[in-house]
Amino acid sequence: MHPRTTVLFQGDSITEAGRDRGCPGDLGHGYAALAAAGLPGTPAVLNRGVGGDRLADLRARWPADTLAHRPGLVSVLIGVNDTWRRHDRGLPSPVDRWERDYHRLLGDLSGHCAPRLVLIEPFLVPVREEQWGWRADLDARIQAVRRLAAAHDAGLLAADGLLNQAARTAGDPALIAADGVHPTPLGHRLLADAWLALVSAPKA
Repeated sequence: MHPRTTVLFQGDSITEAGRDRGCPGDLGHGYAALAAAGLPGTPAVLNRGVGGDRLADLRARWPADTLAHRPGLVSVLIGVNDTWRRHDRGLPSPVDRWERDYHRLLGDLSGHCAPRLVLIEPFLVPVREEQWGWRADLDARIQAVRRLAAAHDAGLLAADGLLNQAARTAGDPALIAADGVHPTPLGHRLLADAWLALVSAPKA
């Protein structure tokens, strides 16, 4: 990767992963930091994930936290909080509108600096019975992200299947995502390895 490329990770708490927001270069301790450590060359890497964000929150800070950095590669993971808040707080986030808004964000980015894109599917590794009831809403968002990846010529990291299969192999979903949403160190490692493999693969 060109050393002048700025790589920007964007998303919610899964991406933020404990980063110090007061330190612009801090990458946290999750998949973004692990992936950054594996990138060839010495690109500038920024983590701008913010815990609790839904897509509407990301949209509000998109100009300052994404466009202003003119990144050469942008990785986005968003969506599980839109599902979660619907179920625990009754906050609606209709998937059709969600997809349109996500499409606009990516279009704004393409028109601004045309970076390479990586879209990570939102995911859920159910550890509580009631979380299975979230699947219908989340699955619709996963399908939306797949459509967006195709429409914007983005790399697609199919994280939901990856982590759920890992949970099956491990024999306990809590070993991959302790609360079903936030990855454990093993879950973050799996995401980082898959992200690096995707970014390093030659484009067809």
